[in-house]
This record gives sequence, C-alpha cells and structure tokens, in this order.
Amino acid sequence: MPSNEWYANSKDVGDETEATVIATLVAAGYSVSIPFGDNDEYDLVVDDGACFHRVQCKTAWQNKDRTIRFNTHSQTTKDGDYHEKTYHDTIDAFLVRYPEREQLYWIDVADATDQKMELRYEADIDHPSINWATEYEFDGRIP
Repeated sequence: MPSNEWYANSKDVGDETEATVIATLVAAGYSVSIPFGDNDEYDLVVDDGACFHRVQCKTAWQNKDRTIRFNTHSQTTKDGDYHEKTYHDTIDAFLVRYPEREQLYWIDVADATDQKMELRYEADIDHPSINWATEYEFDGRIP
C-alpha cells in the first residue's frame, strides 16, 4: 500500500510549474505552444498576437527570510560530465512560479543573472541591485 507521505522529485515539481504556467497563460487569453521533445532550450512559446516569446518555466524556493531564488541556467550530465548553460541566447523570458504564494513572475532574460537570481519581498534598505519581487509579478499581461 502506498505511503501517505509523498515526496516530489524535481521533474514532478517542474511539471506542476509548467502546467500552472500554461493554465495561467491560456486563462489570460494567450496562445501557448509546447515544443515537441526535450531538446529545446525553452519550455513554451507564447503568442501574444504581435510576437512570439520563448519561455523557460522555473520553480522558485525560499532562499532567505525575505527572498526567493531560482536557477537561471540548465544543468545536465552527459557521458558522466557535468554541464551548465545559461539561457541568454535561447529564450526571451523566464516565467517563475513560487508555490508557497502561488505567484508567477515574468523575468526578461536580459534582466536575469547567469546562475541564480533572487527576488526580494522586503529589505531594510533600497539599493539599485535589489530585484524587487513586486516589479516582476505576472498579472496576466506580458510586459
């Protein structure tokens, strides 16, 4: 008999994020296409009626008391060798889901850092290097 406890693996978490993103985009009136296979650098293509956006879906986690973090690079192992690659030349934006708040964030790839990016909810100071979560909240409109 299966245990009542269930531990999600990273693939399950990613699938849930992608499903949430697709449902949100479709509900907002966008046409969403999913590339065939797993070889594309992007998860979705979003048609806003004027242009196509190659989107990579990511799941954020709480990093510190007032920040969340998500990966802005892909990690793979091929023939026993570890590889990391940024998305700067292959996507237009990240759509990031933070499950604890059920909030999505749209981050243009030009705004993203190379390894991991933090979004901050609060701070004791205001500094130009802070990426404020509220500035990236996805409200159903592609910026």
